[in-house]
Amino acid sequence: MTAPPFYFVPLTHFTWEEARACARNLPPEALPELRLDLFPGEDPEELIRSLGRNCLVTCRRRKDGGAWAGDEASRLAHLVAAARCRPTWLDLDWELPVPAELQELQGQVRLLRSLHAAPGHCDLEDRLEALPPGDAYLWVGHATRLAENARLKGPLGWARDHKVFLSAFLQGPKGMAGRCLQGAWGGAFTYAAPDDGRPAAPGEVPLGLMRSWRCHRLHQGFALCGVLGHPVLHSLGPSYHNPRFQGAFKDLLYLPLDCGSAEEAAEALEALGILGASLTSPLKTTLPPLLGLEGPLNTLYRRDTAAPWGCANTDAGALDAALAELPAGPVLLLGDGGVATTSARVLAARGMPVLTLSRRSPVDADAVRRFAPVGVVQATSLGMVQEAPLPFPDCLEAARDTVKWAVEWIYKEETAFSDWAMGAGCQLVGGAELFAGQAALQSASFIRECGG
Repeated sequence: MTAPPFYFVPLTHFTWEEARACARNLPPEALPELRLDLFPGEDPEELIRSLGRNCLVTCRRRKDGGAWAGDEASRLAHLVAAARCRPTWLDLDWELPVPAELQELQGQVRLLRSLHAAPGHCDLEDRLEALPPGDAYLWVGHATRLAENARLKGPLGWARDHKVFLSAFLQGPKGMAGRCLQGAWGGAFTYAAPDDGRPAAPGEVPLGLMRSWRCHRLHQGFALCGVLGHPVLHSLGPSYHNPRFQGAFKDLLYLPLDCGSAEEAAEALEALGILGASLTSPLKTTLPPLLGLEGPLNTLYRRDTAAPWGCANTDAGALDAALAELPAGPVLLLGDGGVATTSARVLAARGMPVLTLSRRSPVDADAVRRFAPVGVVQATSLGMVQEAPLPFPDCLEAARDTVKWAVEWIYKEETAFSDWAMGAGCQLVGGAELFAGQAALQSASFIRECGG
């Protein structure tokens, strides 16, 4: 039996010309998915021929996240008509009998049987006990918690051992890990968004990213690392750590792992067998106590899932290195969360007086002026979202006459605070510089401590 390609790439482009151009440029391990429901006015035969018949043909129902507006009989007729053009693969819903016209094409058109489970429903193991006729199988659920991805590991391993071509993953941002780890867990294929088009479903990852992460080369020996917190999908961590893992020949994959609570994060660490974790907001202070550790921390690592956690705060190392190049003196610290706590400890260790300003601990402009700070450390979350306002503008203006340098922990290219700092003539240590410093220390720990 011929295995499917590792990546199916839905052609979600607004025009067929864009879709066809994308299909022509796909790598050998990827096959375009022609979604007939996304091109309802086009002739299926012409579309399939223009792809050289080398495609997966799908016509997705609205209840399964598709756009087919007709009735079920016309949808099936549309699929059968497309099958007569002999595409490489055809997607037929799991529960449907194989139409006689498709049975006649057995051996010429391979059948992918697909099922989209209702939210909160996981019947994959039961489904695998009675597989319908087909050449490969797709089961898609919905993720509400990160640890739910782990429920797929057993069925995917069973499929691998029984030589069944199966892909099973969960939709949504919290399902991204399962999509990417198919190869490590036993899945035969997965779906990737086109690099020049929109995702076909929530949580779908661009093909270029998945290939750069080596998702098509993962095997059973690979373990998971990642950045835990919310939001994390914007994180630079995967683009930083994965190339370093690859260069060190470590069987580790680093992913953004979206979870907003410490309880959810602790559950995911064990369920997914995570060996290395970067912690970001809001977990730097809330997760360590659940693991019996003292925070704030931003780095966790362990040799294997039975080993105790090692930990570090590489934020502290990055900030200390930056402060070594800056004039000493009083520092105005904005914020009182995990990063602010780390910053206060580093400043105190360097003997720099600190005045902390936050919503919970307000300070008026006159007090800032009397304090005469030489530096300002911006450790609030303001700047994470687009067009976030300048934090405590009155107090920053009161510091303008004495301030010489500024530190911005948010590693966006530009924030309201970084704009203010540059306008005030400050020497700016940006978030990108701090990220690179702390990430280098993290990567060294992960490579040294995680896995064999």
